Amino acid sequence: MFQIFAFINYWLKQVDKHSLHSPFLFEFYTKVLSVDDEVLKDVEALRKELLNNKEMVEIKDFGAGSRVYKGNKRTIASIAKYASTPKRFSQFILRLIQYYQLTNIVELGTSLGLNTLYLSENSKCKVLTFEGDPTIARLAEAHFKKHRRSNIKTVVGNIDQTLEPALKQLDQVDLAYLDANHKYKPTLEYYDLITTKTHDQSIVIVDDIHWSKEMSSAWEQLKTKPEVTLSVDVFEAGILFFNPKLEKEEYVLKF
Repeated sequence: MFQIFAFINYWLKQVDKHSLHSPFLFEFYTKVLSVDDEVLKDVEALRKELLNNKEMVEIKDFGAGSRVYKGNKRTIASIAKYASTPKRFSQFILRLIQYYQLTNIVELGTSLGLNTLYLSENSKCKVLTFEGDPTIARLAEAHFKKHRRSNIKTVVGNIDQTLEPALKQLDQVDLAYLDANHKYKPTLEYYDLITTKTHDQSIVIVDDIHWSKEMSSAWEQLKTKPEVTLSVDVFEAGILFFNPKLEKEEYVLKF
């Protein structure tokens, strides 16, 4: 019920390009967010294959769990269906990377690696992806190898323990995609760690901001951070910009 009311609220507030006066935001909407482009056919062929894979695997979930499954045994098909970033949103992130020339990318929540393959499409990008469960990580790494993505590095283990030391090895983060532990406290903690490596042109995407009351509260808190100059709610996720040349504004955009 929370998600239903959240979507109704989003639908009532959403605006499109005709309501955007900021040149930056108008360009973002028309050139990146609302563009309809082709998918990565090889990745979508893999998605189709995984959606038909009935193999059962046992996983360890460090996050908020699943709304669909209560136990720790799931089919690969169900993981592909319920735990993978939707095709449309992965397309959007790829456009974001290409348009703003983002190269140092951090992803929290590898899952089966479908979104990671989108993030790493440009060979100039370096993708550091974090996955808590070793079984899922092995499956994802097999997909990376099959698609010859040598620009992906996977960090396996509880993100609460692996994120900080891994970030210390990076010079900067241009794009971060947070799609791991869907709880209030971890979301804020991950954000605080990642922003030790961000800069004025960095972008942080927080997935599932309307997944629960906890995530909604986390999003409301993140929008108020002093370093955040522009926040964009597209329902599926929230997007944070840090460019000091932008005015402090909050937008709900049609997607």
